[in-house]
Amino acid sequence: MPEAGSPLDQHIGQFLDQLANQGRHRPATLDAYRRDVSALSAWAAKQGIDEAEQLDAARLRAFAAGEHRRGLAPRSVARRLSALRRFFAFLRQHGVINQDPLHDVRAPKSPRRLPETLDIEQVLALLNIPLENDLAYRDRAMLELFYASGLRVSELAALNWPSLDVAQGLIKVLGKGQRERIVPVGRHALSALAEWRQRQANSEAQAMFTGSGGHRLTVRAIQKRVAYWSQRQGLDQRVHPHQLRHSFATHLLESSGDLRAIQELLGHANLSTTQVYTHLDFQHLAKVYDQAHPRARKTGER
Repeated sequence: MPEAGSPLDQHIGQFLDQLANQGRHRPATLDAYRRDVSALSAWAAKQGIDEAEQLDAARLRAFAAGEHRRGLAPRSVARRLSALRRFFAFLRQHGVINQDPLHDVRAPKSPRRLPETLDIEQVLALLNIPLENDLAYRDRAMLELFYASGLRVSELAALNWPSLDVAQGLIKVLGKGQRERIVPVGRHALSALAEWRQRQANSEAQAMFTGSGGHRLTVRAIQKRVAYWSQRQGLDQRVHPHQLRHSFATHLLESSGDLRAIQELLGHANLSTTQVYTHLDFQHLAKVYDQAHPRARKTGER
């Protein structure tokens, strides 16, 4: 903490008193505010700062970076800055400062949260849908295509039959940014699609996946059907379409190691996106390098 009785400490005490007197916050919330402003106070003391007016954007960025370096997760840093924004709003309200010094200060980016991957046995269990009615044929075709081609749910919902080239085993997909790509379709998916097409209520429909009324399925409807079948097929988790896309990429990467090909199949504009998406790590990169690069050091070499 700064030197006892410093202006910054006094303002912090007044701020916490106001929060407590409002009576709107639970004790745990008040404790969280106290920890967050106390962290700033302790950091300021080490920097020789005892006036709130000295806390400009540059110094607050340094504070946030320091919190992250000492092990605070990006989400925790973001929460801490959120509490401090309220503290600085209090200071502005009381005329201590004229503007929010945190206006342009951002927390470190959180790593992208990825869906859990299904293993191959789980995927096969999910795809083994009992063909009891027309909707089951449709849903099996959807799930087979999800896993065979690594599509986004929005891409699958927008598919039309003319986009499918059965002879070549390819399908044309319109992805993000209106970027068009052509991806392969496996034989199991082609077979399931053919059986669904024969049973589609409106055989003249352009939309590949339709409901009982003949209308194109929405993204939300597809998500619900995937979740339904994950429960019906006895999986121990609620599956959503993105997990099938992620599983497609992960299983393909494990088998081929060809990150560039997977980038094209997924429709990623940048390879870095594919690296994050497939949780590729440096150990894997090193292994691929050692196995493939002609100048890599082989086992037993010095």
